[in-house]
Amino acid sequence: MAKGSTLHRPPSFSGSSASTHHHIPVDPLDGSAYSQEVARACGLDLNSRILCFNAEAPSLDNRDSSVVRQMYSRHPSFTRSNSNLLLKKRTILTSPERILDAPSLVDDYYLNLLSWSCMNQLAIGLDKSVFVWNADSGHVESLVTLKGNLDSVTSVSWAYDGASLAVGTFEGDVQVWDVETKTKLRTMSGHAARVGVLAWDKQIVSSGCRDGSIWNHDVRVHNHKVTELSNHTNEVCGLTWRSDGLQLASGANDNIVNIWDARSAVPKYTKTNHTAAVKALAWCPWQLNLLASGGGTYDKQIHFWNSTTGARVNTLNAGSQVTSIIWAKEYKEFMSSHGYPNNNLSVYSYPSMSKVVDIPAAHDSRVLHSAVSPDGQTVATVANDENLKFWKLFEKQPKDGKGSSKRTKLLSSGSAGSSSGGLLEDDGDCGGDGGTGGGFLSGKSISSMTRIR
Repeated sequence: MAKGSTLHRPPSFSGSSASTHHHIPVDPLDGSAYSQEVARACGLDLNSRILCFNAEAPSLDNRDSSVVRQMYSRHPSFTRSNSNLLLKKRTILTSPERILDAPSLVDDYYLNLLSWSCMNQLAIGLDKSVFVWNADSGHVESLVTLKGNLDSVTSVSWAYDGASLAVGTFEGDVQVWDVETKTKLRTMSGHAARVGVLAWDKQIVSSGCRDGSIWNHDVRVHNHKVTELSNHTNEVCGLTWRSDGLQLASGANDNIVNIWDARSAVPKYTKTNHTAAVKALAWCPWQLNLLASGGGTYDKQIHFWNSTTGARVNTLNAGSQVTSIIWAKEYKEFMSSHGYPNNNLSVYSYPSMSKVVDIPAAHDSRVLHSAVSPDGQTVATVANDENLKFWKLFEKQPKDGKGSSKRTKLLSSGSAGSSSGGLLEDDGDCGGDGGTGGGFLSGKSISSMTRIR
């Protein structure tokens, strides 16, 4: 301390009013006494340290304690309705919800004989005939029966409005039918061989032929053939338009995938990564430039393409012949159907490629065709075992968060000798011993399921 300076005592910390001060004679040079006086004024205990963990946490065993409830309860704003951490469980049945008989289905990998319209009608080609099943009413009608001795139905595809159906034939014709009136609107001929695949884009219907050619037909004009696309050297068995109509994807028995721009007769991209026929093609509904393609028995691969850049962005080894691919509309998932050796259905998440569910031996033989309902929830599959099965793979969550307990009946055909020769229904109760005209298919339990998050 400098000579001549004056020592000022610190103000007292006691008292509740600023106007009242009690001067306590404490020597500031005495550190211990000064600290004790400051601690006393602040209400501190110098014998215990701040942040000293000497008190035990409340026990969870005492669940009635208000202290426990206060410490471990969520904040009021953290509820099930607004929490992304509390994911609702989704149940995927691993057995079909419905079964219809599909007698005389041609066992040919390269054909496309199943299509589901936006009006909830399912068309299937059985030998020389096309049958239409109304999924709302359950009613089945015969629409087409070809008359040629050697002719047969080789492909079917619904128009964008669900009112017309295109039918490809073994003799190379493309027929367009009005489903409501059951009348043939027109026949577009010219292909040199069978038409194994069809795809619509508004008023344009594209047809893939066994000779490798693809024709675009405008159904509004007399001279229907407006474009011919020639870059495949073998039978075209996969064909699909992107939802915006700007690109067309094709696959064939030459193991090639072509991506075409709508205004060009030259492919934008040609992909040769597959080592077997490419029938399975599907555009992603929530990423327009993402295309999935699946290869046949000697390939078993599913490739994913960016149709803007042409790059392959992902690959999955499916382990079996890939016969079809369907993207989910409300989930970041896709389904693939398979032939040899597993005859299974699989659902994968994308882009992680983790398997959501697998349905082994979904049919007794290879799954030939698949189609998805207009609401995107149900997938129909058909195989050479002559069973048309319906699977609830992408069921939407109910608004109240409660799973539906309502089960639909299994549907089966009448006797094989029925006069209609096509799809028939049995109105017996689910699980019965059978009814008139053939009964239910045996061993078709609907109890097995897989729960996923």
